[in-house]
Amino acid sequence: MGTGAIQKIGIIGAGQMGNGIAHVAALSGFDVTLSDVNEVAVEKGMATIQSNLARMLRKERITQTEVDAALGRIQTGTSLALHAQADLVV
Repeated sequence: MGTGAIQKIGIIGAGQMGNGIAHVAALSGFDVTLSDVNEVAVEKGMATIQSNLARMLRKERITQTEVDAALGRIQTGTSLALHAQADLVV
């Protein structure tokens, strides 16, 4: 972190606000860690992100390449340790 630039964003909570932040951050090129209290909540948050990206793709606001890249930038889990390397945690 010598440059001071934020590259990896950790998000605690995969609900409406958390998955929205994760979606925008990943689409903007940031590596994202997304966690919640259990795997069901994490999966629900990722399903919402995938649905929102698919809607953007259908409306031709983004390309399939951008969808794939954004999804590839999101790492999920249920442990707060997931965010250990994050430059910023929300």
